[in-house]
Amino acid sequence: MSAQAYLQQVNEALNNFDAERISKLLSFTDSHVSNPRLHLESPESICQRYIHITSYDEIFAAHIRGCWAFGRKDHAQMFACQLAALQSFVKALQADKDDNWALPIMYTLILDLRFIAGKVGDSKSDTFEKAADSIMSCFRVCGSDGRAAIEVSKKWGMLFLVNQLFKIYFRIGKLHLCKPLIRAIESSSIKDEFTLAQRVTYKYFVGRKAMFDSDYKQAEEYLTFAYTNCHRERRSNLRSILLYLIPVKMLLGQLPATNLLESHNLSQFVDVVTAVRSGNVCLLNSALQTNEKFFIQTGTYLILEKLRAITFRTLFRKVGQILETHLIPLKHFVTVLQAQGISDMDMDETECIVAGLIYAGSIRGYISHQHKTLVVSKVNAFPSVASNNSLSCQ
Repeated sequence: MSAQAYLQQVNEALNNFDAERISKLLSFTDSHVSNPRLHLESPESICQRYIHITSYDEIFAAHIRGCWAFGRKDHAQMFACQLAALQSFVKALQADKDDNWALPIMYTLILDLRFIAGKVGDSKSDTFEKAADSIMSCFRVCGSDGRAAIEVSKKWGMLFLVNQLFKIYFRIGKLHLCKPLIRAIESSSIKDEFTLAQRVTYKYFVGRKAMFDSDYKQAEEYLTFAYTNCHRERRSNLRSILLYLIPVKMLLGQLPATNLLESHNLSQFVDVVTAVRSGNVCLLNSALQTNEKFFIQTGTYLILEKLRAITFRTLFRKVGQILETHLIPLKHFVTVLQAQGISDMDMDETECIVAGLIYAGSIRGYISHQHKTLVVSKVNAFPSVASNNSLSCQ
């Protein structure tokens, strides 16, 4: 196909407001990108000759030059061209009053922009920040479209844009930039009317952010929604959600079944769960050390470290059940910890751990320093997380 034939197709699609066709003609996943006859370094004049709708000549000129860069395997130039195409599209979107027919075109341009950005540089480069700035320009246009009837409002593009920005911000480690986006969606009158797929993605990222903010109740709510509503055949997506939902639920006292972990290839959590359930502090330390790289890469290591409090509480609860008394000498805690292989545990450190659990509400009682004894309540001395919202479990 010649450049002239390609641009004639573009012009026909534009005249018919055929956004799906235009999206295909702009997509780097379409076969036309590999056509050497479209690899033009300076296509501006031919685009102006064939395309007469404002800004779209610039959009397609940038795209064709991007095809030229594609043929040269020049990802940096491809990114520059795609960025220029999106910036020109923003002008077209602003000029297109009271209609949202072009939203599918925006989706294609942004998906390709983010993909190409990943080919250019790592998360430390400014490539993703430039991409985010242009996507934010689209968000401002869509978010401020308050005059059009809801059926043709550009606000329907907001959640897609927010999800794309989330993916970038999480990748470059700028989660604080998510807060105004979350506020914009939560205050939207159509927040529950976006597609289920978009809402699942949104809940997944907001749930992750809540986890990092130590808001475990909200994290559980949002990640549970994402897991429950994610398509069952999207196994990789289900696994990604569970990577964060499992630690959150464990911190709230709900331990996952082994078959769930195995079915989603999450064997890294098996020993962690076993340790927390049995009160085996040594096993927990070993599991975290063995899978340290995996947990750090997923961003869950520091969250899982908080499970030590649960594990200590479970172990001490077992000691209390064996002794059947509300007066528990601290030396018994030292003995059982040393028996697990924690040889460097002494009385002072043990007393500090117990004091921390009392402060957190995981143990109801007090320490008698004179007698080196833990005096616990005769009723529910080791409350579950359901009753006191502490980091404990039955």
